[in-house]
Amino acid sequence: MTDHPPRFGLLLFPNVTQLDLTGPYEVLARVPGAEMHLLWTDTAPVRSDTGLRLLPTTALADCPKLDLLLVPGGAGIHELLADEAVLAFLRSQARTARYLVGICTGSLVLGAAGLLKNRRAGTHWASRRFLEAFGAVPTDGRVVVDGTLFTGGGVTAGIDVALAIVAELFGEERAKIIQLSIEYDPQPPFDAGSPKGAGRELTAFLLERMGPMLAARAAAVQAAADRLGAAKE
Repeated sequence: MTDHPPRFGLLLFPNVTQLDLTGPYEVLARVPGAEMHLLWTDTAPVRSDTGLRLLPTTALADCPKLDLLLVPGGAGIHELLADEAVLAFLRSQARTARYLVGICTGSLVLGAAGLLKNRRAGTHWASRRFLEAFGAVPTDGRVVVDGTLFTGGGVTAGIDVALAIVAELFGEERAKIIQLSIEYDPQPPFDAGSPKGAGRELTAFLLERMGPMLAARAAAVQAAADRLGAAKE
């Protein structure tokens, strides 16, 4: 891949959805020799959106050039969409990183950094429409690949995305070995992991519960899109 061990950087921010982060981390960390960086503005513990405390390992200012940069999602993305220091970091790393990855609503953060223009991208089904604000082409898929851009659906899709990346970088056999090692053999008790499987009634119920959060997200996305457009003028 390069003349150094593969360097994988995953953004870790307040109110991240931990499985967006830890699912791909579990896969990528099993690549032999992988150099893993959990990135934030400092290395103090960070609280996930469900209360789990996680520890960044590398401050943004100390981050080396990465081979892969991954942005997970979660409620905390609303603040990231307006955090110019973080967006500038993403743009800087994206210039040299071989692969750029968005998991769940982390894709929206990549969009706010101006990295999704005219590119196919996925995200959580309830937020997919917001991708258009950043010039992306919203795509319905658990794993969406556009060149060296890998994005995925919500939360658990991060494991699938990471396995697809490992297969791209190191071959299918290596990806299959990792899949077997973590016994990733999904057999959910219910077919309710997507609106299609869950049906209209359950989907409508969940969307109603998510209404205030989605309204706040719509406002945050529009403000970020406006700033991005103004910066390009």
